[in-house]
Amino acid sequence: MSEGVDLKELKRRMDGAIAAFKHDIASLRTGRASANVLDPVTVEAYGSRMPLNQVANITVPESRMLSVSVWDKSMVGAVDRAIRESNLGLNPIIDGQNLRIPLPELNEERRKSLVKVAHDYAEKSKVAVRHVRRDGMDGLKKAEKDGDIGQDESRAQSERVQKMTDEVISEIDRLLAEKEKEIMQV
Repeated sequence: MSEGVDLKELKRRMDGAIAAFKHDIASLRTGRASANVLDPVTVEAYGSRMPLNQVANITVPESRMLSVSVWDKSMVGAVDRAIRESNLGLNPIIDGQNLRIPLPELNEERRKSLVKVAHDYAEKSKVAVRHVRRDGMDGLKKAEKDGDIGQDESRAQSERVQKMTDEVISEIDRLLAEKEKEIMQV
């Protein structure tokens, strides 16, 4: 007799969704400059999409400025375009192989748009968690149908999977509320 589904594996996958969400919201800027702001930016380079940090070095020379040193001079235009199209509201200034990115003061409208982006990240993470739950539930149904586990065990494990899902989603909501408060703080 098998146990139905591997709850530890489902938990690991759900924790992965939380980790990805934490990484995403860390890139949303609040008060001062952080190199993480450019984490979501991908550049069309050498025939594929690559994270910005694989084609350039990102530094924070001062609190309201980012500096991006592109390694390959031919990539400067692509990096500039990727940053402008990233929906982060940044306008790089090209200076040879470097891009200087002044970070605008966060006004009320910008703060609200950052909160919207944070909500989008949260929704993507919740969808990922629900996919993991669906995989677990499908595994339980299959195990029950194949006769590997009984109906009572299937129901008990379904409840555990649902409880785990609810806990992870409430954790995502808690992290979102913290980030929203941080963004809206003037």
